[in-house]
Amino acid sequence: MPEGALVGQNVKLRSWQRDIIKGIYDTPTRRAIISFGRKNGKTALSAFLLLLHLVGPEARANSQLYSAAQSREQASILFALAAKVVRQSPDLSQYVVVRDTAKQLFCSELGTLYRALSAEASTAYGLSPAFAVHDELGQVKGPRSELYEAIETGAGAQEAPLSIIISTQAPTDADLLSVLIDDALAAHDPETKVWIFSAPEDAEPFSDEAIRAANPAFGDFQNPKEVRAQAETAQRMPSAEAAYRNLILNQRVNLSNPLLSRTAWESCGGDPMPLGGKLYLGLDLSAIHDLTALSAVFEGDDGSISVKTEFFTPKTGLHDRAHRDREPYDVWEQQGLIHAVPGSAIDLDWVVEWMRDNYGDYEIAGIWYDRWRFDVFQASLKRANWSPPVFPFGQGFKDMTPAVQRLETLVSEARLRHGMNPVLTMCARNAVAVRDAAGGVKLDKSKATGRIDGLVALAMALGGMALGDQREPPKKYQMFFT
Repeated sequence: MPEGALVGQNVKLRSWQRDIIKGIYDTPTRRAIISFGRKNGKTALSAFLLLLHLVGPEARANSQLYSAAQSREQASILFALAAKVVRQSPDLSQYVVVRDTAKQLFCSELGTLYRALSAEASTAYGLSPAFAVHDELGQVKGPRSELYEAIETGAGAQEAPLSIIISTQAPTDADLLSVLIDDALAAHDPETKVWIFSAPEDAEPFSDEAIRAANPAFGDFQNPKEVRAQAETAQRMPSAEAAYRNLILNQRVNLSNPLLSRTAWESCGGDPMPLGGKLYLGLDLSAIHDLTALSAVFEGDDGSISVKTEFFTPKTGLHDRAHRDREPYDVWEQQGLIHAVPGSAIDLDWVVEWMRDNYGDYEIAGIWYDRWRFDVFQASLKRANWSPPVFPFGQGFKDMTPAVQRLETLVSEARLRHGMNPVLTMCARNAVAVRDAAGGVKLDKSKATGRIDGLVALAMALGGMALGDQREPPKKYQMFFT
């Protein structure tokens, strides 16, 4: 090995590494996707495969080889390790020239050339790779990467190109690596193969079993003491859990300042009690084609807060929106978890009438709603001949801070009962917290990776509960005569 605890020793493949290599080369492979947690020898495996195609049995005369990463620093890691292997091997160093400044390896006898590329440099569309390694593709946000596309389209000139994608998982389903993994798992292309080492979603996240599932080198050349220490930190500090789940357990978890950890949210998964008592409602009005969310909260005799959240979306185009957002809206609609509003746009009159028919007989302390579309909501209430107490709720730091803080507190104390409603859970998973210098906090839709409407509605309902019944007494008018 060129570095680490086993530096200077001969390389000995583990059984899981042999399985991957056999899977790639035993049958035709165009693309291989390999994903596991950090510190499992990803770079070393990539470097040896690279050298196999540069100067080994898989080398083709005059071929181009590339590794691609999102940053110059990341791109240099694979090159540096491959260069160390060459320099430490008397056999390889006879044939391979290391060009440190250009980050290249060149075999003059075969004419094969390897270059390390990064997305920070200008993308060259003149590439024609016979072999490519896409290093840490999970760092690409969104479904596209110009560098990835340049390399993959350039490989079309080769007779049998091979791409290796090796990375921890991306944070969300909509990111490029997730799209590629999901397509590979669907088995659309027999020449695209995938190996995913990831902790099951229902596993105890801080257990050795969960760690081993995502880390095949755990207890071998991966230091178990260090990994266990990271698990203990994540268990003790909820703010560290998302990174731990993504980087160590190799799960898809949003790292952008998530408001709630998955463990804390799941601890509140008890079934809510039947509607009763005084209800506090939060209403997040959507854009014309997206989700509108209504959350009702009420306190039980045991001090817990039950949550019942309803979602509304236009019936027309529901399947297309499910495909766009990569969420099963159509399935949830069939299960009664989303109400499909007739037509191609949210009809607020329909939503208000549904609210009146389903909540009109309960004691409503108030409906707190986003000031956006204030006039439309008020007009719909008037047409429905329904006059519950309603209060606008600002979305800035001033109004949202106490509401979001109350949500965080109740979740951390496991006092909510939301029943693991999958649509609300999706919103909780996507929710991103933005904090200001004064300690204020709010939910930011522009920074979220998916829909968060249900959690916004829940925060407003809890904020309303904290404020109490705000119905104003009738105004008194006096007349003065002089």
